[in-house]
Amino acid sequence: MRPQRSEYPDYFHNYIPLAGQDTVIDALADTKADTLDFIKGLDPALGDFAYAPGKWTVKEVLIHCIDTERIFSARALGIARGEKQKALPYDENLYAANCDAAGREFGDIAEEFELVRNSTLFLFHSFSEKALAMTGEFPAGFTTVNAVGFTICGHTLHHLAVIKERYLKNNSSN
Repeated sequence: MRPQRSEYPDYFHNYIPLAGQDTVIDALADTKADTLDFIKGLDPALGDFAYAPGKWTVKEVLIHCIDTERIFSARALGIARGEKQKALPYDENLYAANCDAAGREFGDIAEEFELVRNSTLFLFHSFSEKALAMTGEFPAGFTTVNAVGFTICGHTLHHLAVIKERYLKNNSSN
């Protein structure tokens, strides 16, 4: 079931509406397929392109999506298992600076995304309705496990849209 607006912090509203599916499993599965198709369709020459100085490269954006999915999945697991401590924030720019994106190829990024998403799918499949409804605290506020899953999907969709809008349209070789 789609999360209600009262089930997640304002910040997640940037992402959750982007995933239009009715269940978290459908959202995870559909965005997996869409993301893999997108990555596999990218011109390898675009991997190290950034649309402006100081912005992440295309590969860094994709790796950021993978890193965030791992972190949010671990947080969802903690909440579903009864964790009461507030999750700590993470420094996404520090992660991007240390992900060695320049040494990666789109093919292995796609494979890693697929493996991580499969793991996320298995995790969310394991959650009962009761577990999906459990609440915990992220740095942005309280959320349900279910809303975390939708946020993972919407976050990835958001960044794919950013790549399309700011990277692909602004690349002169495209």
